[in-house]
Amino acid sequence: MTTRRNLLKWMALAPAAALLSDGVIAAPGKTFISQRPPVGKRKFTSAAVEKLLAQTKARIADPELAWMFENCFPNTPDTTVNVGTLGGKPDTFIVTGDIDAMWMRDSSAQVWPYVQLAKQDKALQQLFRGLIHRHARCIRIDPYANAFMPDPTAKSNLDWAQHDITDMKPGVAERKWEIDSLCYPIRLAHGYWKATGDTTAFDDDWHEAMRIVLKTFREQQRKDGPGPYQFQRTSPRPTESQFLLGYGNPTKPVGMIHAMFRPSDDATVYPFNIPGNLFAVTSLRQLAEMLRAIRHDEATASDCVALADEIQRAVHAHGVIHGDAGDYWAYEVDGYGNQLFMDDANVPSLLALPYLGACTQDDARYQRTRAQVWSVRNPYFFKGSAGEGIGGPHEGLRMIWPMSIMMRAFTTGNASEIAQCLAWLKSTHAGTGFMHEAFDQDDPAKYTRAWFAWANTLFGELIVELADRHPDVLRKA
Repeated sequence: MTTRRNLLKWMALAPAAALLSDGVIAAPGKTFISQRPPVGKRKFTSAAVEKLLAQTKARIADPELAWMFENCFPNTPDTTVNVGTLGGKPDTFIVTGDIDAMWMRDSSAQVWPYVQLAKQDKALQQLFRGLIHRHARCIRIDPYANAFMPDPTAKSNLDWAQHDITDMKPGVAERKWEIDSLCYPIRLAHGYWKATGDTTAFDDDWHEAMRIVLKTFREQQRKDGPGPYQFQRTSPRPTESQFLLGYGNPTKPVGMIHAMFRPSDDATVYPFNIPGNLFAVTSLRQLAEMLRAIRHDEATASDCVALADEIQRAVHAHGVIHGDAGDYWAYEVDGYGNQLFMDDANVPSLLALPYLGACTQDDARYQRTRAQVWSVRNPYFFKGSAGEGIGGPHEGLRMIWPMSIMMRAFTTGNASEIAQCLAWLKSTHAGTGFMHEAFDQDDPAKYTRAWFAWANTLFGELIVELADRHPDVLRKA
């Protein structure tokens, strides 16, 4: 182990940052010690992830940024992954971090950066097969739930969800209906299949779950009544419950899918959430491709395409705001002509549409929308002495989500803009070396969620992408 005296002596002589033999990153005046768990206490290890981590870190000139990457990129496998078997099949259960339950969205997003590595790593293949099986099981338990328990027969362990007025089933941790809860597992399955060609996990149970996804999306078009889902919660926070006995505000059935909650787990104001519906269009087309190629189910695949087409027409007809400088996307609408403009940092968001494949980065309407959401036109855009970015009702005013800063970097080709995003991320981690849920616009020491694996992994994903797309940004110390 390098002693502090020797380390200080070395730092005085070293002209630039370097990685010491014991894993300490040192630069003149600073040391950065890895915050990863000891090797023997890591939940899951992948040789491919470790190799990419080392290769990418070597391309980062800034020692603090390299240290943050080392902490964040493997945070999901290090701390949240539980691999085993369930019902005779591979099983993977992934917690969000500081909440001991698995969100359909988070669990998919947390492992997304490792999909590209799965073909060369059998341990990762086992992880993904297990997660695809687990997602299918969860959907078959209740397609309206957003979070699940490790034990599919257990009652919720979440204090705030145990008395919800809704049809809580065994195995469900929380039952907030969010469109993206069914989109993310499709995105993950499609990405894994494309990266590996492996179809092992796409068995009869998965096939049944995908038909349930289609059925649920159809139900929530609500063409023939409100459908089977309703949700209420006793809470001092109005965003935790829904209007009109849990069915949500009135809508005119126009073909879009109703969402009672946003990706933030906050209640929608108008039930047609535009980012969620656009994500569904992309996911349904991906699902149709898989059903044809893997399951040879032309009938269900055609139904998926037909629904995607219908939703896309409805979104374009009712989800667009016509401004003086051109049209841009609303965040939520009701089909009657009422429209809410804002953006929330949680993905799917308006800012993240190209990241999810819902449009191209240079799409004119997206560019106009992007300019609006990163401005005072968006009531949840905050700018202070510590940085600027988007938040949302979930953590309230002044609270910037690092996730929004990452999404800004993901969705631009401008090197200066990317460098600014990295500078904000580097200066607002409050000395922890990790990303947080949100931080105060003027004081990064005031932050929420010290252990938020989705944000950590997303930061790692961004750095890996930049190493290929904009290596010049990372080469600047």
